[in-house]
Amino acid sequence: MRSGFVSFVGRPNVGKSTLLNAICGKKVSIVSDKPQTTRNRIRGVLTTAETQLIFVDTPGIHKAVSALGERVNATAIESTKDVDVVCLVIDATQTFGTGDKYVSNHIDMSKAVVILNKIDRAEPAKILKQLQALSSLGAAEYFPISAKTGDGVAELTAYLATRMPEGELLYPAEMITETPDSVWIAELVREQLLENTHEELPYSIATRVTEYEPPRVRCEIVVERESQKGMVIGKNGAMLKIIGTNVRRQLPSGTFLELAVVVDKNWQQRPERVERLGY
Repeated sequence: MRSGFVSFVGRPNVGKSTLLNAICGKKVSIVSDKPQTTRNRIRGVLTTAETQLIFVDTPGIHKAVSALGERVNATAIESTKDVDVVCLVIDATQTFGTGDKYVSNHIDMSKAVVILNKIDRAEPAKILKQLQALSSLGAAEYFPISAKTGDGVAELTAYLATRMPEGELLYPAEMITETPDSVWIAELVREQLLENTHEELPYSIATRVTEYEPPRVRCEIVVERESQKGMVIGKNGAMLKIIGTNVRRQLPSGTFLELAVVVDKNWQQRPERVERLGY
């Protein structure tokens, strides 16, 4: 038996969460086309007859302009330590640039795996050019894949299994994620807010479950300004209704989900508030 940890790191919006979900065969991390969707480390577990792989999905590393940004960057960089394999995920549709190089500087690339994701959206000539540029990183292995279509994902997973040390199961074989149900519900609410709100509003929002007594769940939506509260609620509560309806579809039948919107002025800029909100 082999078992160990694999960390996915990279810039925002390169498809780390989509890849985690594809490997685990189940949605264990929320997904959005907006950068910085992931704020915490999310673990997904894949167990086969011979191997258990524990994957760590991390926040996208970016130029931080707030206490929240600094916190999520630190979370991502910390996730490159004490794991068996670090995977640097690159977007095949974007030019390999300073942001990717900045992330690579925090990794021992000689032992790392480079994953070129979104090859379904890039021309073959551009993929080849990207791989040629990425060869300068001196990584242990390179995998062009599409997390969306599944192309190359099985080959990547099989390779990562060979890199795991010998060892017993670290989690029960049936476990797919270690995220508590209450935290997952808060993430599902935030995912819908990312999907349905626009401009800078999604980045000013945090979510947390304050009461969890199934089937009753109360989730707070935290915003930074009073004006944002009205935008989240919507006219006659229309936005909250959309959010609640879409989240309930993903929860066990009969779940009563209460949503409340509260203002915590400039919480992103205040380290103590960022920590209290769970980041």
